[in-house]
Amino acid sequence: METISENEFRDKLEIYADQVANTHSPIKVTRQTGGAFIVINVNDWKEGQETVHVLQNNNLMNQISDSMTSHKNNKTSEN
Repeated sequence: METISENEFRDKLEIYADQVANTHSPIKVTRQTGGAFIVINVNDWKEGQETVHVLQNNNLMNQISDSMTSHKNNKTSEN
């Protein structure tokens, strides 16, 4: 992940915004005060949120597990 200073980010905001939007590569921006933040493509952020939702939902995780077991059992019986 590319890391840049807050000042550089501010000076070249449009360039970095286009870069993140087009390449789907996040950028870490470091602040003079010691903190940092990440700039990420909105679609990548949404996909991450969907993944978190699935991983936190026990019913969905059980359905996925059951489906994988069923698929594995069907593959084994075909051989």
